[in-house]
Amino acid sequence: MNKNNEELQALSEIRSLMERSSRFISLSGLSGVFAGLFALLGVWIVCWRYNLSIWIPGYYQLAILDNGELNTGFSLFVFAVAMGVLIASFLTGIILTKRKAKEQDQSIWDPIAKRLLINLMIPLITGGLFCLVLIYHGFVGLLAPVTLIFYGLALINASKYTLEDIRYLGICEIILGLLASYYIGFGLLFWAVGFGIFHIIYGIVMYKKYEA
Repeated sequence: MNKNNEELQALSEIRSLMERSSRFISLSGLSGVFAGLFALLGVWIVCWRYNLSIWIPGYYQLAILDNGELNTGFSLFVFAVAMGVLIASFLTGIILTKRKAKEQDQSIWDPIAKRLLINLMIPLITGGLFCLVLIYHGFVGLLAPVTLIFYGLALINASKYTLEDIRYLGICEIILGLLASYYIGFGLLFWAVGFGIFHIIYGIVMYKKYEA
């Protein structure tokens, strides 16, 4: 019996070493929770500032003036809030991931982490540039579905270098983005669900599964 236990333990250690060498496993579930909370806060700030409701469609009409030109004030405010959410989520993610990596005696910036970042950023940058094209042509209502879809593609593209569970989050984001492309005008609601609630649920599940 002891021999069998030793063999199982050895196999478990070998598997752990192989996983460490091929995947970045130090992503913290709590970073997902905080990212979701920051996203919900960002949506609330936009709604509060312009007296909007996520349940009423047509918020994007504020981005275009009656003469067809871009409403610079509204657009810059939403952009500033989005950047604030992104920066806060990024910094929090680095701090929590660095702490987890230290506990696991793993480097936060190794070749696997670099490949993870590259594969994550390619779809994100592509989606960001496409959003600028949409804004230029006045298709502001498509920003919510496009950001969700490209974010989902980025997660799926990066999932082969980290925990497999992130792939399922990416699939959910893509499905939500497709729904948002049908229900144009409810972008704030879909953003709150995709970047807020989905992240919180994912973060809690990952924390209980790998860290608790």
